[in-house]
Amino acid sequence: MNSSVIIFPGSNCDRDMDVALKKFGFKNKMVWHNDIELPKSDLIVLPGGFSYGDYLRCGSIAGKSKIIKSVVEFAKSGGLLIGICNGFQILTETGLLPGVLQQNKYLEFICKNVYVKIENKENKYFKNIKKEVLELHIAHNEGNYFCSDNELKIIEENNQIAVTYCDKNGIKNNESNPNGAIKNIAGIFNKEKNVLGMMPHPERMIDKYLSGEDGSVFFENLIGNLK
Repeated sequence: MNSSVIIFPGSNCDRDMDVALKKFGFKNKMVWHNDIELPKSDLIVLPGGFSYGDYLRCGSIAGKSKIIKSVVEFAKSGGLLIGICNGFQILTETGLLPGVLQQNKYLEFICKNVYVKIENKENKYFKNIKKEVLELHIAHNEGNYFCSDNELKIIEENNQIAVTYCDKNGIKNNESNPNGAIKNIAGIFNKEKNVLGMMPHPERMIDKYLSGEDGSVFFENLIGNLK
């Protein structure tokens, strides 16, 4: 399986994602934001970080990069596209995903492990995954997902909520919501379920000696679904 990771000025999780993808069997290529065409890919990743220093709005400048036109075309043709953290913010800026990522509820940068519950397995990202709840890492200042009431109604009707913040038992409440996101939303799909944006970082949880292994569960399941 071939994958590509897009690098923007200010990306800082691109190498982590490269390591994770290669560890689980992807043949990955790194793509510069000023490139125009994408390599042949089964999966495109917009990584975490602080693209363009988060000036104007998180992801707003990256969403106008030269490579984005090809990324949007790839997604609209049905290609698998995932945005992690800043990548999620970029996806909302391009219009590929609804809603916005606002500043965290308590106006603080959050860096810690959280639990997320998988809400929809009818897609290539989570189909056949062995766990209902994953422990992943977050590191963001603007991860507070928000959308209008009308957008939320559409998202819920189309089963576009991918993962939600919860406790280790899968229970969702205010205490398990780290940033104030509406409905505890940690990640969403587009209507077709080929585009996924989420704030937690699975690429940071692939080594039991350094962090944890629930990210491994995600990547192993993903490549298994693509074979």
